[in-house]
Amino acid sequence: MTKSEVVLWKNLKGKQFLNLKFRRQFGIGNYIVDFYCPEIKLVIEVDGSTHYEEEVFEKDLKKDEYIQKLGINLFRINSEEIFNNLKEVLFRLENICNEIKSKTSPHPSLLRRG
Repeated sequence: MTKSEVVLWKNLKGKQFLNLKFRRQFGIGNYIVDFYCPEIKLVIEVDGSTHYEEEVFEKDLKKDEYIQKLGINLFRINSEEIFNNLKEVLFRLENICNEIKSKTSPHPSLLRRG
């Protein structure tokens, strides 16, 4: 993992972020994603400076398309943002997770009652 991924992982591991289980360096098809939360089908990709090179950028586009075709949500974040404003990154990530959860939660009337 890169330094920025290590910083983010410290905030995601062990269900400490919104009680969600994240996996790191997770395989999806022929791709490895930085972080994946199966519960809400969310991939987090941390992009360093090499991701802006044309060849890497093109590979990222193909990877993103594949992931999204599987119905998986994708959140890309620049590694510098993690270093410069981790609090804001986590705030945005929390909003994304809550939005996904609200869209995938069953309607209260459909929940089984004990």
